[in-house]
Amino acid sequence: MKQIQLKQVSKHFGNVEVIPPLDLQIDEGEFVVFVGPSGCGKSTLLRLIAGLEDVTAGQILINGQDATINPPSKRGLAMVFQSYALYPHMSVRKNISFPLRMAGMDKAEQARRVEDAAKVLNLTDYLDRRPGQLSGGQRQRVAIGRAIVREPTAFLFDEPLSNLDAALRVGMRLEISELHKRLATTMIYVTHDQVEAMTMADKIVVLQAGVIEQVGSPLELYHSPCNTFVAGFIGSPKMNLLGGKEALKHKAHTIGIRPEHVAISSTSGDWEGVVGVTEHLGSDTFVHVQCPAFSEMLTVRASGELQLSYGAKVYLSPDFTHLHRFDEQGLRVT
Repeated sequence: MKQIQLKQVSKHFGNVEVIPPLDLQIDEGEFVVFVGPSGCGKSTLLRLIAGLEDVTAGQILINGQDATINPPSKRGLAMVFQSYALYPHMSVRKNISFPLRMAGMDKAEQARRVEDAAKVLNLTDYLDRRPGQLSGGQRQRVAIGRAIVREPTAFLFDEPLSNLDAALRVGMRLEISELHKRLATTMIYVTHDQVEAMTMADKIVVLQAGVIEQVGSPLELYHSPCNTFVAGFIGSPKMNLLGGKEALKHKAHTIGIRPEHVAISSTSGDWEGVVGVTEHLGSDTFVHVQCPAFSEMLTVRASGELQLSYGAKVYLSPDFTHLHRFDEQGLRVT
């Protein structure tokens, strides 16, 4: 059964259409990530599914039932927000059990669910502490625990890691992915970070200006972007998108080549260029090269041992078997 379906769902704020009519299906047990730049509508779309915003038109089906006019409490979904929204005067145990107490659940069942959630999230030793005694990552796990105890149909995450530092983000990213494997429950996750999307998702939904540009697995989007927006958004560093006479040679308005598919040499190659800034990351070196053949700066992914001087002449050799072609509208040419 298709667990969550959106049928021609749209959203207006006054006279402004922020989400044109769209269709989307999310299957049971999938980890789906909504990704796109700020203002693309990803959080609004999540809030429509949660019931925190009313749809202007269309239907939202959950487990085959029309939930479009149902309030959030009747949709069987649990949301984890960017802010932890924990009660500072309550213990971790009471924070996690709060939605169960509000629902009037039996105390024994409350205790069982809290203990089970704490075990899954490695919070057992912290149940009697207050949020102020926890790290940022631990507080986020408490917020997730509060969602887990509700045993929802699906979890909705709205940029839950954005308040954490870089190291904690990586750790929590792995923890949430592991949690998905353990619970085997549907998760919908919103982020502007395409690295999070690529590393966590079963299926990515790329949005721009409220429009779904492409839906697919991380590798599908990486290897076969449907347009220049997806090509430039998915991947780090982003794909080189180049125009001019070289693109015309390949019967395209724009050609794309990923940094790892370009070889760099000081002796010979297809495109002559001059070294700009180089970024040394240990295992990799990212070299930014200006070629007279293009107005755009190219990025090359090379060995971490590579040493090049600013302003040095180099030659680039793209692997043309990995070339992407796009037309004047930015759509993929097959």
